[in-house]
Amino acid sequence: MKKIFIMGVGAQGSTVAQKLDKEPNVEEIICADYDERAVSELVKILKKGRGVKVDGTKPEEIVKAAQGVDLLVNALPLDFAKQCLDAAVAVKANYQDFACGTNVIDTGDDWKDWVYGVEAMYNEYGKKFAANGKTAVVGTGSSPGIMCVVARRAMRELDTCDTICAMVYEAVEPKRFLPFWWSPKVALQDMMYPAVAFENGNHVETKPFSMPIRRKFPELGGKEVELYEHNHDEPIYWGFNADRFFKGAKNIYFKYGGVGVAFAHPLYRAGLLSKKEVEIDGQKVVPFKVILSHIPPAPKYYDEIQEIINEGLVSDTGAFVVEATGKKNGKDVFVDVHMSAPGLIEAFAKSGLTGEMYQTGQGGFLFTKMFVEGKFTEPGLITSDMLTEEQVDYYLDEMAKLGLTLQIDVKEL
Repeated sequence: MKKIFIMGVGAQGSTVAQKLDKEPNVEEIICADYDERAVSELVKILKKGRGVKVDGTKPEEIVKAAQGVDLLVNALPLDFAKQCLDAAVAVKANYQDFACGTNVIDTGDDWKDWVYGVEAMYNEYGKKFAANGKTAVVGTGSSPGIMCVVARRAMRELDTCDTICAMVYEAVEPKRFLPFWWSPKVALQDMMYPAVAFENGNHVETKPFSMPIRRKFPELGGKEVELYEHNHDEPIYWGFNADRFFKGAKNIYFKYGGVGVAFAHPLYRAGLLSKKEVEIDGQKVVPFKVILSHIPPAPKYYDEIQEIINEGLVSDTGAFVVEATGKKNGKDVFVDVHMSAPGLIEAFAKSGLTGEMYQTGQGGFLFTKMFVEGKFTEPGLITSDMLTEEQVDYYLDEMAKLGLTLQIDVKEL
């Protein structure tokens, strides 16, 4: 019987907790957050839940609350990675998070901190978890997470790989103003920071909203849409692991489009996503903070989501795709993998969650389930693209049970 500690009970953490509550091998779920209301709202619907107020900025509080747990799930924003990693090491627990943190190292350069931070996790924290005989898995939500497993599945159709392009297009749009279905702060930071691509075998910095591509996705009714370079984990992970897990891929990109991008792009061009203080009419302001203060938070409570659905939706769709090109049996091949997932209305009917919460939370839960079921046996730290082939099969089988299914098309070029 496992004892699970969840640090952060927002959209992702609460989804994982609710799924774990039904797992027979779970004894207790400790739900921790600084937001006491969020903890209370979650714990009252759990049979195995226990709530505790914890300040995630204080590692000693995390360590105190997480004593004796088998797994520490970090569902906090990126800036809390180091605190949670260190806490998991201190209490000798396994570790899981939803995306690579940004505070593991500090070079003074955000782009380098991110790329080198992943490398530091592999090396520095990999040794620490291995010494404890424990496993850490980083980047286990929807993207990264599900996207990494989908990309690994695509590699089975190739002998060698040249280029991989991960693409997300989000088109779930309510009638009310709600540009983001997850943390607006994280979303806007992703929009403003330089992105990472892997080109000609090297990680390179790319500009936000640059290098657009156009695609016609059947999920969107065949409408042609535009996607852009975007700050995301996949090119970092897959670049480091290109030879071992991605058939020697030389070029890897993450492209993003949809409602949030359409909202943020003109703000970025106008300089309104800058975090540098400016003076306007004698008042000092930070543009990023001004914009953020006017964006509503993502809905996470049942009544909030129901109200949005009752008001009506402009659209309720999206696309989640991995494209890969390479060679198979000496011939040039194109692999096109699309994931089908519930939209807002279907996800809410299934679980009382938004589509974003459902996909990201369920994706994360499946990695937690793998811990609970003893599927991770190799000590150290891995990112979610580094599963064994058996683990990939297990994950995809469990994913399909949740209504997250793949359509794989392979054709010769």
